[in-house]
Amino acid sequence: MQQTWWQASVFYQIYPRSFADANGDGIGDLRGMTEKLDYLKDLGIDALWLSPHYPSPFLDCGYDISDYTGVGPEYGSLDDFTSFLHEAHARDIRVVLDLVLNHTSDQHPWFIESRSGRDNPKRDWFVWRDPAPDGGPPNNWVSIFGGSAWELDPQTGQYYYHAFLKEQPDLNWRNPEVKRAMWEAVRFWLDLGVDGFRLDAIGTIFEHPDLPDHTFKLPPSEFFTPNMLDLDDYGQLMRFQVRQPGLHDLMQELRALVDEYPGDRVLVGEDEDVAFHGSGDDELHLVFNFPLMRVERLTPMHIRANQALRLSELPPGAWPCNTLGNHDTRRVWSRYGDGANDAALARLHVALMLTLKGTPFLYNGEEIGMSDLVLSDLSEMRDTMSIFQYHTMIKQLGKTHEEALSAAIESTRDRCRSPMQWSAAPNGGFSPPDVSPWLPVNANYTAGVNVAAQLDDPGSLLSFYRQMLRLRRATPALIAGDYHALHAHSDDYLAFLRYDAASSQRCLVVLNFTDAAQTVIFDQIDKHPRLLFSSHPRDDQPLALDWLALAPFEVLIVELA
Repeated sequence: MQQTWWQASVFYQIYPRSFADANGDGIGDLRGMTEKLDYLKDLGIDALWLSPHYPSPFLDCGYDISDYTGVGPEYGSLDDFTSFLHEAHARDIRVVLDLVLNHTSDQHPWFIESRSGRDNPKRDWFVWRDPAPDGGPPNNWVSIFGGSAWELDPQTGQYYYHAFLKEQPDLNWRNPEVKRAMWEAVRFWLDLGVDGFRLDAIGTIFEHPDLPDHTFKLPPSEFFTPNMLDLDDYGQLMRFQVRQPGLHDLMQELRALVDEYPGDRVLVGEDEDVAFHGSGDDELHLVFNFPLMRVERLTPMHIRANQALRLSELPPGAWPCNTLGNHDTRRVWSRYGDGANDAALARLHVALMLTLKGTPFLYNGEEIGMSDLVLSDLSEMRDTMSIFQYHTMIKQLGKTHEEALSAAIESTRDRCRSPMQWSAAPNGGFSPPDVSPWLPVNANYTAGVNVAAQLDDPGSLLSFYRQMLRLRRATPALIAGDYHALHAHSDDYLAFLRYDAASSQRCLVVLNFTDAAQTVIFDQIDKHPRLLFSSHPRDDQPLALDWLALAPFEVLIVELA
């Protein structure tokens, strides 16, 4: 099969507020992103996913949208966006936008109208219900961010439903007028030329229409959000609020809309359920392999098991999609490092992303080894969820300031959203020295964790990324090849084959996950391999796969005859 652009691409997520500040106000913007396109092209990026750039009160970091067809003034204008899109396309870089279907901001004109009166024509655009007989919420559902999923509107005497913050009322997708309006917004961006959408929180779009109470026993005394539960308990608690009937029909309708446009526009789902591929070609094009990253430490055993299950579950015609980080999780450097071999592990992990079967998604800043932002005070935090947690722990649970602050810092998504570190200049070159960025810049920008320090250093992590991205682009087996795991017994190293029938290319990938040298025996593989890449110096002697010596944390990729 001939591959589409999104199957062959490496995606790079940009968090717009933190990427590049061109106008010097401490907030990243579209002009700043446009100025960095040459950097991204040289890095080897094929496609960009932008976190929300829309107008927003920014109570949920831009995912509370007040205008689906606009540009937040802090990011620039619609002309700035159009210019950015044109310049990206001129460099053969595709652009995918975040699309938030589940909810709006409570400042969106639709909701302002809806809450103005029970008889307003847009009342049914959102989920309104009368109070329970005791005057409380209609049922015991909880918000994903904590607390009740219902908020009383005193003016009209009804509650509205919100799966996330109370400032994010859920749209009523059973109303055909809502669907029509949202599809118009989708067409607006497709008509401008965007290459697709990453769909936020798709599992929450519908809720059970009968509003039955859940029977899950909530933790009695400690602050918690549903995301703190394991998957089984989460499913029990949220079983009436997520993945309800009608969702797959809606995704099929959206796919049909997108398919009307030329150029293979893509839909990427923020979900791990392969059912969102539909029959393989009638729902979403890509669904994130979140189970791969949902561990404290990446091991060969876990990766092999994940790939075996994931690839076997995909319906015919579906294509895998892998990632290790994004704007909601800890930085890869911090999350999967061991404190002693972080730099070597960072190389190993990006090599994994770029050699597994499927479309890889990278997050901005990972290529220079950005780590979690170290926070020390509530005033430095911007993540509403963690700030809410802090106040809840003090007011409702009687925790001390120190206890509540520690818990909020431990959970905040601010840690992975700090400004991109471009140089060793003040504020990491992100914004002028006399301007305070919207989030603090990680202090390690002065210690070589910046683009300028690594750009011309052949031994840097940035140079490693560039090498690996170029290798992948030049190696058909790594882009399109089938995956076959080898040596299933080992938890020290990961070995697998990639074979591309179209080019008849076969590659062996071996990743040493330990700080010790390994000897690996491949006694039934071609004895005359050609070295494509090694992260460690190798002499001019031919590779001997029947007695292969691996250096600690070595990345080795060879082509087999």
